[in-house]
Amino acid sequence: MNQQQPIRDARTLGVPKMLLLGLQHMFAMFGATILVPILTNLYFVDPATGTSYGLSIQVTLICAGLGTLFFHACAKLKVPAFLGSSFAFLGGFQTIANLQTGIFKGMPMSERLPYACGGIVVAGCLYLILALVIKLVGVKKVMRFLPPVVTGPVIVCIGLTLAPSAISNASTNWLLALVALVIIVVCNIWGKGMVKIIPILLGVVGAYVVALIMHFAGLTNPDGTAILTFAGAAKAAWVGLPPFHFAKFDLTAILVMAPIAIATMMEHIGDMSAISATVGQNFIENPGLHRTLIGDGVATALAGLVGGPANTTYGENTGVLELSKVHDPRVIRIAACFAIALSFIPKMAEVIGSLPASIIGGVSFILYGMISAIGVRNIVENKVDFTKSRNLIIAAVILVCGLGFGSGLTFQIGSASLTLTGLAIAAIAGIVLNAVLPGKDYEFGVNPEGDQNRGIHQ
Repeated sequence: MNQQQPIRDARTLGVPKMLLLGLQHMFAMFGATILVPILTNLYFVDPATGTSYGLSIQVTLICAGLGTLFFHACAKLKVPAFLGSSFAFLGGFQTIANLQTGIFKGMPMSERLPYACGGIVVAGCLYLILALVIKLVGVKKVMRFLPPVVTGPVIVCIGLTLAPSAISNASTNWLLALVALVIIVVCNIWGKGMVKIIPILLGVVGAYVVALIMHFAGLTNPDGTAILTFAGAAKAAWVGLPPFHFAKFDLTAILVMAPIAIATMMEHIGDMSAISATVGQNFIENPGLHRTLIGDGVATALAGLVGGPANTTYGENTGVLELSKVHDPRVIRIAACFAIALSFIPKMAEVIGSLPASIIGGVSFILYGMISAIGVRNIVENKVDFTKSRNLIIAAVILVCGLGFGSGLTFQIGSASLTLTGLAIAAIAGIVLNAVLPGKDYEFGVNPEGDQNRGIHQ
């Protein structure tokens, strides 16, 4: 294969090579995509029984696969993008797991996840609204209200609010957490080729192997608990339907999850720019940003409707496009079909679900910190001028609101109570301040490098 000339029709390579390329794309997205349900299972734990009620790995995989195929249909089969689980909504899941206001006061942990998924459905619908507005007035006018001075600090807040859970998980076994962390750092900094593309997956697998060795050597966690338990995997069937759960809707939960879409829509725009630059085609113009937003939004809403996580376009797969020089969207659709097939294997999902919390904590050191770091990068690459008082004020208010309102603000409206989380307050405050304060200095499209580096899913 000539690595210098991109291949736009993978059929010229033959079916076996196309299948291998599809498998490579699936592995690229796999580690980050399944980590989202694993993390949510640490949030929705019944303290009395220790049972987890978070997202299902099987449902997550089928939502990623079907969401990707639906996205491709909306984008006229032109955009080589894969839709995997979004990390941006983790803070929302954690907040709903801990809410003790309104209907959530005393609510069992087993009943909370559907309300978080209802918020994701509404978040996905916001994509459709933005797509309509962009179609009517153009992308530049819309982006005036969502400049980097607003989106950057909001992204920083998303990562920092998750930081305590990374420490909590890692502290269950610091050795395993450090093994995962070191492998990810080494692969990402010194790795070559595919190793550099999938450091998270390699970190998880490598640390899991160490955990297996420790487990069979008779070692335990410092608190005396078993490092690994395989009871669930032993009982699970080899073939079975994903355990779908239908979403439920509550205004408080919607206001926890929906504002996060502000950040993920910016991520989508950045990813479309990045994919366009990688393959040398302007997908923002053709098939059009409104079409890709519709694909991403509907995929997210449908995933939430059946108990899955929000979807987002994956930068890992953009990296694979650059590595392989195969730019044919058919290969991505093959990867989506692999993900769908894996979703019907419950035993694999249970084996993955046995991953120790300490390994997740070590991985989270990178992931959660990276979310905040990407928020900073968003600000730097778009050359936000903090010598201007308006920019300082906007960023300062967003950061204090996002981090200071730990329990949010609860309002009583008639017999119902409404809670605005810190992130929702921060996003609203930033958008309003940017709209009313004079001296706007950002215009979308002037700095393409900054515009295309706005992703936060990992």
